[in-house]
Amino acid sequence: MSAPREPEEAQKLKEEAKPYLHAPCPLLTRDRGDFLFPAYLSLSPQRPGEEGAARNPAMGDPFIRHIALLGFEKRYAPSQHYVYMFLVKWQDLSEKVVYRRFTEIYEFHKILKEMFPIEAGDINPENRIIPHLPAPRWFDGQRVAESRQGTLTEYCNSLMNLPGKISRCPHLLNFFKVRPDDLKLPTDSQVKKPETYLMPRDGKSNAADITGPIILQTYRAIADYEKSSGSEMALATGDVVDVVEKSQSGWWFCQMKTKRGWVPASYLEPLDSPDEAEDPEPNYAGEPYITIKAYTALLEDEISLEQGETIEVIHKLLDGWWVIRKEDVTGYFPSMYLQQAGQDTDQAQSRIKRGAPPRRSSIRNAHSIHQRSRKRLSQDTYRRNSVRFLQQRPRGARPGPRSPGSALKEESLKTERPKPQPAVPPRPSADLILHRCSESTKRKLASAV
Repeated sequence: MSAPREPEEAQKLKEEAKPYLHAPCPLLTRDRGDFLFPAYLSLSPQRPGEEGAARNPAMGDPFIRHIALLGFEKRYAPSQHYVYMFLVKWQDLSEKVVYRRFTEIYEFHKILKEMFPIEAGDINPENRIIPHLPAPRWFDGQRVAESRQGTLTEYCNSLMNLPGKISRCPHLLNFFKVRPDDLKLPTDSQVKKPETYLMPRDGKSNAADITGPIILQTYRAIADYEKSSGSEMALATGDVVDVVEKSQSGWWFCQMKTKRGWVPASYLEPLDSPDEAEDPEPNYAGEPYITIKAYTALLEDEISLEQGETIEVIHKLLDGWWVIRKEDVTGYFPSMYLQQAGQDTDQAQSRIKRGAPPRRSSIRNAHSIHQRSRKRLSQDTYRRNSVRFLQQRPRGARPGPRSPGSALKEESLKTERPKPQPAVPPRPSADLILHRCSESTKRKLASAV
């Protein structure tokens, strides 16, 4: 009895299944992620000529062969800024042009160091192989953008010479991939067209262009801060920022990742130590200043003054609230509303764009990371020391408004009896300076060296 003939559909299925039955025994493969499947269960048939060829999934992984800086471009939309043009050559010999701001490059650099702390020298500075990159400046002009070209060229060359785990890591590859913004270039219909500055073909990196790392002080926000203008930067409790500039007004220009703006210094505290001696020592001799704007005291340790009054500043604090003296009374007063005596007050009034920064004592829900807060002198201490100084100082030596007759009389006394100049104290030695500086400053100097 003959065996029944198989239907045509069964024969057709067998013919289609032959490519999947090439192995005499089930070989294990990883074609399905983390699971192991027999090779004859693979869902994709082999192509002619692929028999016996071992698959290497990593063979087609992309990597960058070379990065070349072409120059930079000055753009005016939405506001004036500079972008650098990089020619990225990939493993398939394709060349792509990408545009990156320096703030983006610096943020990429910081994350790269966090990913590879050993190679960044965080554990042992001698093991550092990741190149240095200077921090962004407060204002990046055309001269700064041009001088950075040598630094970026050297930086990119050093990146490509790093071990494969760094030079081919996803963080680096994703950063230099083409973005939609790279393809959507500024249109010529803008009021002011972009200006492109290309590097010379025979441009050689000058050693003077490669600057050392700029060490910025790091601070932490003690409370939430909502910005009130476009030039300010909002903060959340615990945010860590780098301080670029400390203004005497008490408004500090800070940066955090890609955000930059003015922040009240009273909302910030140093990460390293609460005893970091930043504020100068009080000067009870006083410096004559004039109020260019009236202020009404809101707290007991503040002082109310009208516009045009002459006072003496005895302690200039970095948070913008200075200790002033009016006759025998002392108190806090916003430094933004003060102008040094003898200077143009109209020009100083035009610089007042924002109000006085809030004081630390007025911040609600302020939370410090340090067990003990930084100690400051009380107003009673200021008054006692000020009164003691005034009692020891001759009456005629007190600064303030004087009549023209008294000024001429004083000038004649000066010509008749010249006062001996005080001796200049000797400069302390380098060892003494290092002994007196804080631990934070010592660590930063050691890392910079």
